[in-house]
Amino acid sequence: MGPCASLCAEMSQPVLVIIDVQTAADDPKWGPRNNPEAETCIAALLAAWRNAEAPVWHIRHDSVEPGSPYRPELPTNAFKPQSMPQAGEPVTGKTTNSAFIGTDFENLLKQAGHNKLVMCGVQTNNCVESSVRHAGNLGFETYVVADACWTSDKRDLTGRLWPAEDVHQLSLAKMHGEYAEVIDSATAITMV
Repeated sequence: MGPCASLCAEMSQPVLVIIDVQTAADDPKWGPRNNPEAETCIAALLAAWRNAEAPVWHIRHDSVEPGSPYRPELPTNAFKPQSMPQAGEPVTGKTTNSAFIGTDFENLLKQAGHNKLVMCGVQTNNCVESSVRHAGNLGFETYVVADACWTSDKRDLTGRLWPAEDVHQLSLAKMHGEYAEVIDSATAITMV
């Protein structure tokens, strides 16, 4: 296979985008979470992408909010073991919910010819959803891996407490169709 064929094959592979899977996600301040197997699914996705030599991109939240466990100077800003970047895998730091705001993520993806994104991480209804909506609006072919995402309980403005699984499922439903296709990790692995 010549260099052009090799480059074209790499560009047609989807980019695995792992969002904010940092130890800060375990802080008790977030409350109860759903999907305790998410990190296992993320590790399986990473293994599949690395085995296929497909592109992997890590998003790291570098909070500027006082008291946030995601602040860059804290040890909790570190990636969890299941999502630790390897040499050569790009890491984009962000200070907002979306991986595309205030970063060079979009430009770097486009410069590399990537147009298909497989996204996962935490929290489903926050940084994952905002990044997925942004990706869809920018014209990327976007997939969300449902079993490789999680969130926590959320209280609405009436005071009702919604269980994390309900919050997760509603967020996935809002993304599916208009912004992305929601899939599971077994399906995602067949894409590389």
